[in-house]
Amino acid sequence: MTQPLLIYNTLSRTKQLFKPVTPGRVGMYVCGPTVYGDAHLGHARPAITFDLLFRYLQHIGYKVRYVRNITDVGHLEHDADEGEDKIAKKARLEQLEPMEVAQYYTNRFHDAMSRLNCLPPSIEPHATGHIIEQIQLVKEILDNGYAYESQGSVYFDVEKYNGKYRYGKLSGRNLTDVINNSRELDGQSEKHNQVDFALWKAAQPEHIMRWPSPWSDGFPGWHCECTAMGRKYLGAHFDIHGGGMDLVFPHHECEIAQAVASQGSDMVNYWMHCNMVTIGGQKMGKSLGNFITLNEFFNGTHEKLTQAYSPMTIRFFILQAHYRSTVDFSNEALQAAEKGLQRLMGAVSDLKRIVPSKQSDEQTHKVVSELRQKCYDAMNDDLASPLVISHLFDASTVINKILDHKATISEADLKELSDTIHLFAIDILGLTADTSATNAAREEAFGHVVDMLLEQRAIAKQNKDWATSDKIRDSLAELGFEVKDTKDGATWVLNK
Repeated sequence: MTQPLLIYNTLSRTKQLFKPVTPGRVGMYVCGPTVYGDAHLGHARPAITFDLLFRYLQHIGYKVRYVRNITDVGHLEHDADEGEDKIAKKARLEQLEPMEVAQYYTNRFHDAMSRLNCLPPSIEPHATGHIIEQIQLVKEILDNGYAYESQGSVYFDVEKYNGKYRYGKLSGRNLTDVINNSRELDGQSEKHNQVDFALWKAAQPEHIMRWPSPWSDGFPGWHCECTAMGRKYLGAHFDIHGGGMDLVFPHHECEIAQAVASQGSDMVNYWMHCNMVTIGGQKMGKSLGNFITLNEFFNGTHEKLTQAYSPMTIRFFILQAHYRSTVDFSNEALQAAEKGLQRLMGAVSDLKRIVPSKQSDEQTHKVVSELRQKCYDAMNDDLASPLVISHLFDASTVINKILDHKATISEADLKELSDTIHLFAIDILGLTADTSATNAAREEAFGHVVDMLLEQRAIAKQNKDWATSDKIRDSLAELGFEVKDTKDGATWVLNK
């Protein structure tokens, strides 16, 4: 299936017709988490965005290799080049091995992604498993004259690189602006220029994460891992590199420079970035201390939450905004998303209740016949998931009219409607029935029914109709409801 997919390329700042390097195949690299803490809502957005892209590319016929890395070394405390590694710091404070910390939070990240119904990537490489490839990358950049060694560390020579290529083309910055806006850093004397970034860092004696290299026992700079692993698994030229907008500078800017300096050409054709999740208009993130973890959303345990929100509500909340727009968190917005999800998934469920007629009325046939192409058009226009949801809501209105006997639908149109809604709502948007909410509603309904039966039993007892009273009690017991008579009336518990 060929679809003319337009995607916004951060590098060109335009929507471009997607043309893969290899016909029929797509190489996609997405920056994954740094595993030193629980995933929060800011992590969920890129995961859901690129899961949507992964699902859609596969649906329209591409064989996709989706690579998402795990950063388990080299992500430093103060900035990309200086300070203490965040995972090592947490390991030292908790008296654990760094890999214990990394594995614990990797497992929790995977659990959160599974609950959000994000498909696992094709390959999930760890930075610590690719030290050799990162050392090789540094050697190539040194050999090409765009890096220098200083006191056992290796730094990228930004000014020299900028003399031949352009540093800043992704973010739109020029080198003068970068120099003027760069802050003074500890260890500045090691660098030729304050804008130079670390490719390899010599480890201090107390640093517990270190590897041997031609320059020192140390560890790779944060930017190296994605360039090295992207090239290893996707080749010297691949299609899509994605992540959050906060990675445009410096991380992805440095990645472009490393790739060009090592091989003489760009590695990535399309750079895709999703926008931020904000809270009170401010970016939500660990560094600002204003984040809410996904588990806190799922359990409703954060002070800013008035209730728990299911993983599917979170997914719907993310998808109802375009991936390049900001999303501002609020309880009201999540409650609206919860209602929207219930409406849409209710429509999916209601399809089973429809009895088709001999023919569709004119308006129903029009909506059904246009729905599939409208949804494709929206997805092909830079993954416009809010518009897809809008079209699906239009379809749910038609379903309600049919069930209210205000519209008719033929068997052929019913099949087309059902197939289209399932395709886009479930297969592509990745939404599923909110079983936690469904189960809670079901249990509440059961409770009301049991209470009504006990009221009838109380009336039977007042009338000394012991046979009816005993029959209600025994029938409830067979269903697992234990009834106890007290001086204040009958009570019940469900023995699960």
